[in-house]
Amino acid sequence: MSDKKLTHLDDQGNAHMVDVSSKDVTARTATAQGRVGMSADALSQLKDQTAKKGDVIATARLAGIMAAKKTADLIPLCHQLPLSKVALTFDTDDSGVSISATVKTTAQTGVEMEAMTAVSVAALTIYDMLKAVDRAMQITDIRLTHKDGGKSGLYTFAPDMPNPAGTD
Repeated sequence: MSDKKLTHLDDQGNAHMVDVSSKDVTARTATAQGRVGMSADALSQLKDQTAKKGDVIATARLAGIMAAKKTADLIPLCHQLPLSKVALTFDTDDSGVSISATVKTTAQTGVEMEAMTAVSVAALTIYDMLKAVDRAMQITDIRLTHKDGGKSGLYTFAPDMPNPAGTD
Protein backbone atom coordinates (compact mmCIF):
# COMPACT_ATOMS: atom_id res chain seq x y z
CA MET A 1 0.00 0.00 0.00
CA SER A 2 1.30 3.45 -0.86
CA ASP A 3 2.02 6.02 1.83
CA LYS A 4 1.03 8.85 -0.54
CA LYS A 5 -1.79 11.03 0.73
CA LEU A 6 -4.71 11.74 -1.58
CA THR A 7 -4.47 15.50 -2.09
CA HIS A 8 -8.09 15.95 -3.16
CA LEU A 9 -9.34 14.91 0.29
CA ASP A 10 -9.21 17.09 3.38
CA ASP A 11 -8.45 15.78 6.90
CA GLN A 12 -12.09 14.72 7.30
CA GLY A 13 -12.12 12.83 3.99
CA ASN A 14 -14.15 15.44 2.12
CA ALA A 15 -13.35 16.23 -1.50
CA HIS A 16 -11.85 19.67 -2.06
CA MET A 17 -9.93 21.57 -4.70
CA VAL A 18 -6.22 21.50 -3.91
CA ASP A 19 -4.68 24.88 -3.06
CA VAL A 20 -1.81 25.30 -5.52
CA SER A 21 -1.10 28.94 -4.66
CA SER A 22 2.22 28.12 -2.96
CA LYS A 23 3.47 25.93 -5.82
CA ASP A 24 6.01 27.23 -8.31
CA VAL A 25 4.91 28.16 -11.80
CA THR A 26 6.80 25.80 -14.10
CA ALA A 27 6.58 24.51 -17.65
CA ARG A 28 4.48 21.35 -17.66
CA THR A 29 3.75 18.82 -20.37
CA ALA A 30 1.62 15.70 -20.50
CA THR A 31 0.91 13.14 -23.21
CA ALA A 32 -1.90 10.60 -23.18
CA GLN A 33 -2.85 7.88 -25.61
CA GLY A 34 -5.89 5.80 -26.42
CA ARG A 35 -7.31 3.61 -29.13
CA VAL A 36 -10.50 3.04 -31.09
CA GLY A 37 -10.84 -0.46 -32.53
CA MET A 38 -13.24 -0.77 -35.46
CA SER A 39 -14.39 -2.82 -38.40
CA ALA A 40 -12.62 -2.74 -41.76
CA ASP A 41 -15.57 -0.85 -43.27
CA ALA A 42 -15.47 1.89 -40.63
CA LEU A 43 -11.69 2.14 -40.90
CA SER A 44 -11.95 2.44 -44.67
CA GLN A 45 -14.42 5.32 -44.38
CA LEU A 46 -12.17 7.03 -41.81
CA LYS A 47 -9.08 6.70 -44.03
CA ASP A 48 -10.84 7.58 -47.29
CA GLN A 49 -12.73 10.49 -45.71
CA THR A 50 -16.03 9.09 -47.01
CA ALA A 51 -17.99 9.00 -43.74
CA LYS A 52 -21.42 10.59 -44.14
CA LYS A 53 -20.75 12.99 -41.26
CA GLY A 54 -17.53 14.33 -42.83
CA ASP A 55 -13.81 14.19 -42.13
CA VAL A 56 -13.61 12.02 -39.00
CA ILE A 57 -9.99 12.78 -38.06
CA ALA A 58 -10.28 16.55 -38.56
CA THR A 59 -13.43 16.64 -36.44
CA ALA A 60 -11.91 14.42 -33.73
CA ARG A 61 -8.79 16.62 -33.62
CA LEU A 62 -10.88 19.76 -33.06
CA ALA A 63 -13.04 17.97 -30.47
CA GLY A 64 -9.92 16.88 -28.57
CA ILE A 65 -8.49 20.40 -28.55
CA MET A 66 -11.79 21.86 -27.38
CA ALA A 67 -12.11 19.19 -24.67
CA ALA A 68 -8.64 19.88 -23.28
CA LYS A 69 -9.61 23.53 -22.94
CA LYS A 70 -12.83 22.57 -21.09
CA THR A 71 -11.38 19.95 -18.72
CA ALA A 72 -12.00 22.03 -15.58
CA ASP A 73 -15.67 22.32 -16.61
CA LEU A 74 -15.95 18.54 -16.90
CA ILE A 75 -13.90 17.24 -13.96
CA PRO A 76 -14.99 18.93 -10.72
CA LEU A 77 -11.66 19.34 -8.90
CA CYS A 78 -9.45 20.31 -11.86
CA HIS A 79 -8.00 23.80 -12.02
CA GLN A 80 -8.57 26.16 -14.94
CA LEU A 81 -5.24 26.27 -16.78
CA PRO A 82 -3.85 28.57 -19.45
CA LEU A 83 -2.98 26.00 -22.11
CA SER A 84 -0.16 26.97 -24.43
CA LYS A 85 -0.41 23.93 -26.73
CA VAL A 86 -2.77 21.06 -27.47
CA ALA A 87 -1.73 18.72 -30.28
CA LEU A 88 -3.37 15.44 -31.32
CA THR A 89 -2.06 12.77 -33.67
CA PHE A 90 -3.93 9.82 -35.16
CA ASP A 91 -2.28 6.66 -36.46
CA THR A 92 -4.22 3.92 -38.20
CA ASP A 93 -3.40 0.24 -38.52
CA ASP A 94 -5.40 -2.78 -39.70
CA SER A 95 -7.82 -2.75 -36.77
CA GLY A 96 -8.38 0.88 -35.81
CA VAL A 97 -6.83 4.18 -34.87
CA SER A 98 -4.47 5.16 -32.06
CA ILE A 99 -4.80 8.66 -30.64
CA SER A 100 -2.12 10.69 -28.88
CA ALA A 101 -2.60 14.10 -27.26
CA THR A 102 0.14 16.35 -25.92
CA VAL A 103 -0.78 19.34 -23.79
CA LYS A 104 1.53 22.08 -22.50
CA THR A 105 1.19 24.92 -20.01
CA THR A 106 3.21 27.10 -17.70
CA ALA A 107 1.31 26.94 -14.44
CA GLN A 108 1.22 25.74 -10.82
CA THR A 109 -0.30 22.34 -11.61
CA GLY A 110 -0.01 19.77 -14.36
CA VAL A 111 -1.95 19.00 -17.51
CA GLU A 112 -2.37 15.22 -17.24
CA MET A 113 -6.16 15.44 -17.03
CA GLU A 114 -6.29 17.77 -20.03
CA ALA A 115 -4.29 15.29 -22.14
CA MET A 116 -6.48 12.35 -21.11
CA THR A 117 -9.66 14.38 -21.67
CA ALA A 118 -8.46 15.32 -25.16
CA VAL A 119 -7.88 11.65 -26.06
CA SER A 120 -11.19 10.55 -24.53
CA VAL A 121 -13.30 13.11 -26.37
CA ALA A 122 -11.43 12.56 -29.65
CA ALA A 123 -12.17 8.83 -29.32
CA LEU A 124 -15.83 9.49 -28.53
CA THR A 125 -16.04 11.77 -31.56
CA ILE A 126 -14.65 9.04 -33.80
CA TYR A 127 -17.27 6.68 -32.38
CA ASP A 128 -20.05 9.20 -32.94
CA MET A 129 -19.05 9.88 -36.53
CA LEU A 130 -18.77 6.20 -37.48
CA LYS A 131 -21.42 4.53 -35.29
CA ALA A 132 -23.83 4.13 -38.21
CA VAL A 133 -21.20 1.87 -39.82
CA ASP A 134 -19.94 0.06 -36.71
CA ARG A 135 -21.70 0.20 -33.33
CA ALA A 136 -19.26 -2.41 -31.96
CA MET A 137 -16.26 -0.05 -31.99
CA GLN A 138 -14.23 -0.22 -28.79
CA ILE A 139 -12.52 2.67 -27.03
CA THR A 140 -9.60 1.26 -25.05
CA ASP A 141 -6.23 1.85 -23.45
CA ILE A 142 -6.63 5.50 -22.46
CA ARG A 143 -3.65 6.28 -20.27
CA LEU A 144 -1.05 8.84 -19.36
CA THR A 145 2.18 8.03 -21.20
CA HIS A 146 4.37 11.01 -20.33
CA LYS A 147 4.38 13.85 -17.84
CA ASP A 148 7.06 16.40 -17.06
CA GLY A 149 7.37 19.50 -14.90
CA GLY A 150 6.48 20.45 -11.38
CA LYS A 151 7.71 18.98 -8.12
CA SER A 152 7.22 15.34 -9.11
CA GLY A 153 9.24 15.72 -12.31
CA LEU A 154 9.33 13.22 -15.14
CA TYR A 155 7.02 10.23 -15.52
CA THR A 156 7.05 7.92 -18.54
CA PHE A 157 4.66 5.00 -18.94
CA ALA A 158 6.44 1.67 -19.15
CA PRO A 159 4.06 -1.05 -20.38
CA ASP A 160 6.21 -3.84 -18.97
CA MET A 161 6.00 -2.52 -15.38
CA PRO A 162 3.64 -4.31 -12.98
CA ASN A 163 0.47 -2.45 -12.05
CA PRO A 164 1.14 -0.97 -8.57
CA ALA A 165 -2.53 -1.43 -7.63
CA GLY A 166 -2.18 -5.16 -8.25
CA THR A 167 -5.12 -5.25 -10.65
CA ASP A 168 -3.35 -6.33 -13.86
